[in-house]
Amino acid sequence: MVVRAVGGWFASQPRSPISQQWLKLDAVPADFLKALLIVEDGKFFEHDGFALNEIRMAVHEMIRTGQRPRGASTITQQCARSLFLWQGRSWMRKGLEAYYTFWMELILSKKRILELYVNVIELGDGVYGLEAGARHHFAKGAGELTRQEIAALAALLPAPRVWNINEPNTRQRLRQEAIIKQLEHTRLPLEGK
Repeated sequence: MVVRAVGGWFASQPRSPISQQWLKLDAVPADFLKALLIVEDGKFFEHDGFALNEIRMAVHEMIRTGQRPRGASTITQQCARSLFLWQGRSWMRKGLEAYYTFWMELILSKKRILELYVNVIELGDGVYGLEAGARHHFAKGAGELTRQEIAALAALLPAPRVWNINEPNTRQRLRQEAIIKQLEHTRLPLEGK
């Protein structure tokens, strides 16, 4: 958010103002937390910040196809990047992301990491966190969101600045439908974490 705000001062084109409102974890709808696990990191409560199998598969795919590796970041890695680093791809940023991820997993509980992530996740151009996303896209608080609206927000996550929640593309609609179907069967193991 800071990098974006400072960049806005020097940008030739005006940028959208930054919108962010903090939401305590216990005020976040359980369905949104489940949706995050579905689209971002299904093994969040099982790993120590790194999804080694996903990383291994992404490397093999990169070697096989010769194309840029697909994302294999965990929620903790994405949270570390959003809190401490910049967007973009570089080995230096990835190294720093791993450093911060290690320390976050060592020092913070899974609940705290999830709370941080819910509040720094980008859900639109300059819109950070679930509460700001709910107000920006649906003109209501996060606690008032329907399951359909929660799935629509979660479906934005690969491209929140590009995709339009009001005019979803085919990929968005399919993601949203898949999220809704999986919500019923997704557990949220928060007790004692």
